[in-house]
Amino acid sequence: MSNDPLKQGVTDEQISDLRTREAEELAQVMADKYKLPYIDLTRTLVNTDALRLVTEADARAGSIVAFSVSGKKINVAVDSPNKPETLGIIEELKNKNFEITLYVTSLSGLESAWAKYEEISKSERSHAGLIEISSESIADYTTRFKTLKDIRVEIEKESNLAEKQGGISIILEIIMAGGLVTDASDIHIEPEQDNIRLRYRLDGVLEDVAVFPSKIYNQIISRLKLVSGMKLNVKLASQDGRFSIILKNTEIEIRSSVIPTAYGESVVMRILNPESINVTFEKLGIEKELFEVFNKEIHKPNGLVLLTGPTGSGKTTTLYSFLREINSTESKIITIEDPIEYHLEGINQTQVNRKQGYTFLSGLRSALRQDPDIIMVGEIRDPETAKIAVQSSLTGHLVFSTLHTNNAQGAIPRLIDLNLNPKIITSALTLSIAQRLLRKLCPVCKQEREPEPWEKELIDKVLESIKKKRPGLVPATWTKVYKSVGCDECHNTGFKGRQGIFEAIYMDDAVAAAAITNPNEKEIKIAAIPQKILDMRQDGVLKVIKGETTIEEMGRVIDLYEEII
Repeated sequence: MSNDPLKQGVTDEQISDLRTREAEELAQVMADKYKLPYIDLTRTLVNTDALRLVTEADARAGSIVAFSVSGKKINVAVDSPNKPETLGIIEELKNKNFEITLYVTSLSGLESAWAKYEEISKSERSHAGLIEISSESIADYTTRFKTLKDIRVEIEKESNLAEKQGGISIILEIIMAGGLVTDASDIHIEPEQDNIRLRYRLDGVLEDVAVFPSKIYNQIISRLKLVSGMKLNVKLASQDGRFSIILKNTEIEIRSSVIPTAYGESVVMRILNPESINVTFEKLGIEKELFEVFNKEIHKPNGLVLLTGPTGSGKTTTLYSFLREINSTESKIITIEDPIEYHLEGINQTQVNRKQGYTFLSGLRSALRQDPDIIMVGEIRDPETAKIAVQSSLTGHLVFSTLHTNNAQGAIPRLIDLNLNPKIITSALTLSIAQRLLRKLCPVCKQEREPEPWEKELIDKVLESIKKKRPGLVPATWTKVYKSVGCDECHNTGFKGRQGIFEAIYMDDAVAAAAITNPNEKEIKIAAIPQKILDMRQDGVLKVIKGETTIEEMGRVIDLYEEII
């Protein structure tokens, strides 16, 4: 009698089952040999978030799969723990602070798990903290998403599907792609009593985008925490993290922040797109004569240049444009930032790390030992940092920094409050700048209108004050202003893009004399009148009558009714 199973009427399916059982039995034997637990991955649910921790190519090359994850604890299966490729991947995961539990499985178990890679969307995370979105995927979103309504419809559709079928990654792709398409600076995901609210910050103002069910929010927050490197099991404390998106060979960093609220954890994601910060010195929108002042002062070999204004007023963009303008092979530039927002080629950038004792103060001290020509200190916030920054500017260095004041003239009283000698301030400080960002009216849909009586009165008063400084800037007549309307081009906001309004005071004899008498802001401003530099309100009004922005938008960022000097 033949011993061939096929000749005995045994089916192919039975042979396959037999071989599968043999493979699993062999895997159990190998597990005992290596003193590791055995797992049958053909019967185990594989978590796609865990799967993403190792790329498919690496997983197949190393005969390994990450099949379960909880915070920084992951379960990993291999067919042999001794292969060099396998050991390399395990070591890489350990270097990322993952706590690994190792299992042995069969090759068919690995194949079963690897098949799950096909279920992962086009948004691939090639390693922890990095999401790669294909240019084709973004191109598709760009063509489909014309307005916030388009994004809202897509999110609501996928949210309904996710409740039944899963697909959290797809929702996050849409949220992130929508933020990129609309040039949002921040994405806000906020739990409320009955649902979850999604908002984008467009040109400095939050806009509602969509709401989605609370049922899927836990999955979304877990996904975001995972890619951001946060702890999944911490829900009653704030956490910060980051990840990156690769788009058309450009790495866009996403800084994420989570805080506990009454209805769950609220998320804000800051989008740091290098394209949005890539503004040249010439394109800052600075009035011609003020531009010449800036150009002269930032090219000096030494001195202290201060930028003032609240968070979100564009100080970083202006500082970076200054650094790009003066950067050369002959100069060494060092920055101390908190954090580094964008990477500048040819400039030595360092980041504050308070846990390691690297503060603005210690960073500045260290930078001075590096023989720099130019130093940028992210912020002067204490007397010690202020003192060293001033001393640095007096010893042959050009120093850039920011200071918390509302206007340009406030820099001098603020430095005096930080216990600096007024005479030393006048020797060190070369230029104090204040700025704000105004939304620009959408050129496609803006419409002319008659000014309201209060608007005409205010504009006429401000124009009269400009005539005393720079009569050539004031038009002979003006009759119209413009209003925002809203169209597809501006996502129905009525505005598209932003521009700066600026004011500045440079150190001359009159300002120096006023500074030595321990002055208030008004006295400094009066002393600077002969400089004939427009203040932010004057700069803004000229932009209003040119149809670039609105009075209401000015009132959002500055005091329209401050005393005219």
